[in-house]
This record gives sequence, C-alpha cells and structure tokens, in this order.
Amino acid sequence: MSVIKPYKYIPKEEIERRAVDVFQRIQQQRKRPLKWPLDSTVLAESLGLDVEWLCLPAEKEGTIAAMILPLERKILINEDIPNLHSGFGESTIAHEIGHWELHINQNAVGQIIERLDQGIEVAVEPFLCRAQSSQRWIEWQAQYFASCLLMPRFKLEEVRRGRNLTKWPHLYAMRDELGVTISNLTNRLQQLGWIYIPQGSKQIYPDCATASGLLNNHNRI
Repeated sequence: MSVIKPYKYIPKEEIERRAVDVFQRIQQQRKRPLKWPLDSTVLAESLGLDVEWLCLPAEKEGTIAAMILPLERKILINEDIPNLHSGFGESTIAHEIGHWELHINQNAVGQIIERLDQGIEVAVEPFLCRAQSSQRWIEWQAQYFASCLLMPRFKLEEVRRGRNLTKWPHLYAMRDELGVTISNLTNRLQQLGWIYIPQGSKQIYPDCATASGLLNNHNRI
C-alpha cells in the first residue's frame, strides 16, 4: 500500500490557503502567539512530526537532502549538507511539512499503522527529497507551500511597512526579521507581484511593466 499520493496539479491559491490553514491550526494549539523568525521544528512538532538531523548517505540517484518516514511521523534532515544549517534549514523543514500536507496520504498512514498493530506486515518506502529531484512539480509545490508558511501574506504586509521593496538593504532587513534566505524572500515577493528582478540582474523594479518600460527607454538612448 502506498502512502504517497499520485501527482496532481494544485493551484497556487490552494497551496497558499492550505499553508495558512496549517499556520492557524498550530496557532490555535498555543497559549502564546507564534513569533518570527518562525522555528520550523516547532511547527513540525506541533503537527505531530519529529525532526531529526543526521547523516544521510548518498545514493547512486543523488544526495538525499531530507526524507519523511511516514509511519514514524518523522522528518530526517541531512546534517552533512552545510547550507542547511541556516535559513535554508528552516526552509527545508517547512518544505518537508509541505510534502506531509500535500503529498502524503495521512489516512493511508493511519490504516497501515492499524494493520501493523494487528501483526500484519506492510512495507512502506520513505518519502525522499533529493538535492536534485526529477519530481520537479512535486518539489515546486512543497517549496511554494514552505514559502507561504514561513512568509504568509499578512506577515509580509506587516514587515514591508516603511520599507522600499526596490532597495536591497530594506530587503535584507526583512530577511533578518523573517529568518529566511534572501533568495526565498525575493522569490516570494516576485510570486506575489510586489517586485520584479530580471534574470541575471541585481536591479529591483516594482513590477515587470516598469522594468520593460525603463529598459526600452534606455535602449532608445
């Protein structure tokens, strides 16, 4: 029996709604409000998922960044990947939460645990997240979920007040306040349409139309 759902298209709006729902469910369990920077381990544990950092040996298919053991309700993070020990680590755990919410059949997990309790042997493969994954769209969905969970729209509205989103120092200040990486922040802001950064450029524009207009004017000079 597989606990991994077959891939299906999920609109961005639905992924964001589900991430906000997870945030609200966790918040309702707590006596005190969640504070930023968010601790992804706390979020996972609030959902009944343990987080463990350990060495995950590479396989011929590639390096394993993280995995989920569905029956144990456990997220394993590869401590041997250096860039995971920072904002990338928070994002990686949130990414695995996204897989748990979007791609793991939790009803099937419960049914298998019942069978195991009855002495019926059932083999269940771990859900692997490789450094280079061929499951591009599944990984995109989990990463978009992670961005929405760690940087919900209402929090971004709060931290942008009094700041100019086209100025890098302001974005770095927001990054520190949110506890994410600068790439995660700029990707999220671009997905929301709040800024636009042309590929290969460091120039920040308020939107794509402004960038196109300015670049066209420059080319005419």
